[in-house]
Amino acid sequence: MQKLGLIQSLGQKLSPQQIQFIKLLQVPTAELEARIKEELEVNPALEEGREEEEDSRSTEQDTADDNDTSNDELNVDDYLQEDDYAGYKMQGDGNYPEEDREMPISSGSSLQEQLIVQLGFLKLDETQEIIGKQLIGSIESDGYIRRDLEAIMNDLAFSQNIDTTLDELEEILRKIQTFDPAGIAARSLQECLQIQLEKKEVHGEEIDLALKIVSQCFDEFTKKHYDKIEKKLGISSEQLKDAVQTITRLNPKPGGSSDSLVRIQYLLPDFILTNNDGKLELTLNSKNAPELKVSRSYADMFQSYQKSDKKDKKLKETVSFVKQKLDAAKWFIDAVKQRQQTLLNTMNAIIKYQYDFFLDGDESKLKPMILKDIAEIIGMDISTISRVANSKSIQTEFGIFPLKYFFSEGIATDSGEDVSSREVKQKLKKFIEEEDKAKPLSDDKLEKLLKAEGYSIARRTVAKYREQMNLPVARLRKEL
Repeated sequence: MQKLGLIQSLGQKLSPQQIQFIKLLQVPTAELEARIKEELEVNPALEEGREEEEDSRSTEQDTADDNDTSNDELNVDDYLQEDDYAGYKMQGDGNYPEEDREMPISSGSSLQEQLIVQLGFLKLDETQEIIGKQLIGSIESDGYIRRDLEAIMNDLAFSQNIDTTLDELEEILRKIQTFDPAGIAARSLQECLQIQLEKKEVHGEEIDLALKIVSQCFDEFTKKHYDKIEKKLGISSEQLKDAVQTITRLNPKPGGSSDSLVRIQYLLPDFILTNNDGKLELTLNSKNAPELKVSRSYADMFQSYQKSDKKDKKLKETVSFVKQKLDAAKWFIDAVKQRQQTLLNTMNAIIKYQYDFFLDGDESKLKPMILKDIAEIIGMDISTISRVANSKSIQTEFGIFPLKYFFSEGIATDSGEDVSSREVKQKLKKFIEEEDKAKPLSDDKLEKLLKAEGYSIARRTVAKYREQMNLPVARLRKEL
């Protein structure tokens, strides 16, 4: 037998305004303009520009009335508050040319277009040319073909109605592999290096030996087991050294720099910090402060509604739609303003915490700082600080830095002080740069060197920091 019962529980839900704010907060400055344009397109109640002073009015109505969805009697003044952004200090505030907003695109032809031009110089029949274009279309941006030839053969059968064989595909692929840039259309790094070596105009002893190493000892070469290569090929250390230098000068990504239709990405800072005679001044990028307003014509609809028959069902539906759009516009404007204030509060707290660093850019002056430290200073949630730090950057007189650069854990020293892990990483990097490459330092030796400098650190932490800096283990750093 089924029983009915009541259960009372407490839950926490985000309001539409909070969701709007969270989404906008994590958008970097470079994407904010596109996000605003998107909102302008979908919401006719939102417009660009400032309200005229005479149209801007204040209201003391309880905000709870704004959220009462069952109340059709709305105060128009709620949507006509002055959108004044003068309280925010902006860098370059004012008019700026529209063309400055455009993202430049580099001129030139793409990698595929360059290869198709070269394909035209081959004496191929119509079917072979289609096969060649299919292979070129399968080349990825770094210059490799990673799709199986059997899959390409099936694509040709289904999409082009062309029956071919693996042998024919291989033959045309080998012709494409003779194109520029050298090493293009390889299916593996080993094949890419082989193609480049075979394409060398002059084949001396070094090139021939390099080809042998790549073709016969590639596994030993990638693992830097040089003694095994010497033994297997019966060569001296000097011969091996010359051949290895030849191989390391080859391009492992032949298509990496050829696709010139890729957009050039410019890092647009969210903040600008200037040092005026020892006084740090923070400004917010002016693109973070768009001029937005609620549409006057939409607000006027409410005025006409108050003079109309309130029993008209269609009019009620129209007013409900208008109210929804007005609410969305007001929430969006509020979210943009709240975003600006949160950005400024967060960045000011970071500058105050890392003041010594921002004076001259000396990395050794960076203090250990975690998200919780800034969250406590400005009284906000850690997740909010994380959203700001993960997608924003600041321009200083000594470079542009992502905000997450300033966050690091602390490492204790023998004197009992805490230093930034970034300082420890710089020491670690210096030790590796100055090591004898014939006998690179192991993590154990690096740990002892850091401890000799006064840093209390474990070997596993050394390994973690080394990996974070993309530095390989000692064996792979070995050079002849």
